[in-house]
Amino acid sequence: MAEADHLPAGINPNVPSVARMYDYYLGGRDNFAADREAAEKMIEIGRRTGNDARELALANRAFIGHAVRMLAEAGVRQFIDIGAGLPTQDNVHQVAQRHAPGSRVVYVDNDPIVLVHARALLARDPDVLAVEGDLKDPDAILDDPRVTEHLDLSEPFAVLLVAVLHFIPDDAEANRIAARIRDRLGPGGHLVLSHLLYSGDAVKGAATAGQQVYSSTTSGGLARRGYDEIVPFFDGLELLGPGVVPVTDWTPDASPGGSYDLSRGGVLAGVGRVKS
Repeated sequence: MAEADHLPAGINPNVPSVARMYDYYLGGRDNFAADREAAEKMIEIGRRTGNDARELALANRAFIGHAVRMLAEAGVRQFIDIGAGLPTQDNVHQVAQRHAPGSRVVYVDNDPIVLVHARALLARDPDVLAVEGDLKDPDAILDDPRVTEHLDLSEPFAVLLVAVLHFIPDDAEANRIAARIRDRLGPGGHLVLSHLLYSGDAVKGAATAGQQVYSSTTSGGLARRGYDEIVPFFDGLELLGPGVVPVTDWTPDASPGGSYDLSRGGVLAGVGRVKS
């Protein structure tokens, strides 16, 4: 996009946005110089631990596709993608509608540029809605009249928290958010979640450097969480597919309980279902 041309109110192109950084990782063009500079710093930091930020971003997108396809084929017809980010290829509604025509999707984000792009892209699809919302207040999202008019939340629905909860640095707050969403899902509901993995001393320096980069972005910070802190986000849910595993290894037909390398960090991903 042209630097600072026709920006929505409240956007400062000199402050990196996590959504636009992610867009850059995926090879998109909806980003500014500040976003690219911050993203390049993260790419360099990732190289220290053998984690390519671009590869992880692509694997994360593939995880979304795997998870949504799996749920659509299992009969889920309603999806809420919180922290949806800028539209790219194979968005949630495209995957869901490909495998289950008529699926209804709500995209939620707090970045004005994301909302402008999402609403322009989705304007002609009555089964898709884009709303402004804050991950920190899941009840406000789920009780939003636009959402409750678009979806029937008395029926099963899936909530996607893909690569967003690690932008909540406070552990108690992150756990509260995940718990509240689990409580609201109801029987047959699903939680789709991925999260940056901090795996100990091997990535300590890189994690600290990454936190410094993200402290200057719109997110204001980045959490350090290990496997034992991420898995509880699924407490009380039945894990599907291979369980909570590195996103690069996640496919619906991967073996549960397999051997996965967690030693160099990366991103963990999983899908949990509320037991009927």
